Parts: sequence; C-alpha cells; structure tokens
Amino acid sequence: MSEPAARIIPLDFTVPGYQRILGGPPGNRTLRSGFVQLEPGDAVGEHSTEQKEELIIVLDGEGELQLNGTGSMAIARGLTAYCPPDTHHNVVNTGSTVLRYVYVVTETQ
Repeated sequence: MSEPAARIIPLDFTVPGYQRILGGPPGNRTLRSGFVQLEPGDAVGEHSTEQKEELIIVLDGEGELQLNGTGSMAIARGLTAYCPPDTHHNVVNTGSTVLRYVYVVTETQ
C-alpha cells in the first residue's frame, strides 16, 4: 500500500452537525477525526473511546465533557480535552452559541 499524501482538508462552518476530516486508511494510517457543531442544548451522545485515545479541540462556544457518567469538565474556546482509552463520554453544548470542536482519535499501541 502506498503512503498517504499530505493535503489540506477544509472545514465547512455552514454545515451543521458532523463532518468527517480523516477516516483512516487509505487516506491516512491510524488517525480518525471530525468537525462537530452542536447547537445550544444539543449533545453528541454517550460513547466510548474503547482502546483509542481522543483529543477534543474546542474552536468556539462552551460546553461540558461528561466522563463515565460520574463527572464532567467544562470546555470552551481555546481549551483542549484528552480522553484516555476505555472512557465513556459525552459532549454537551451548555452555552448560548454553537459549540464547534475538532476531535482526533488514534489507536493505542
């Protein structure tokens, strides 16, 4: 298999919801990522990192990263959150404007 090529991937701020940025092979080796836009009060829905690590990079807005159903962290523009493997989590927009973030997921070794 040939190596993935470098490229620019634009984000479309006019499209609500979810946009895939990277989806794994053949476009890249192991990274998966997406651009998410949540309206006030909306949530992504609880899911697990499984055996992966996840980074959440907040571009605009504010919200809450709920972890394992037991706690939460406030997230806002300019903050980055890390979710370790085997973490159940949910992202909720708790603000009054659109919450925009990029997530990056990678396999652990």
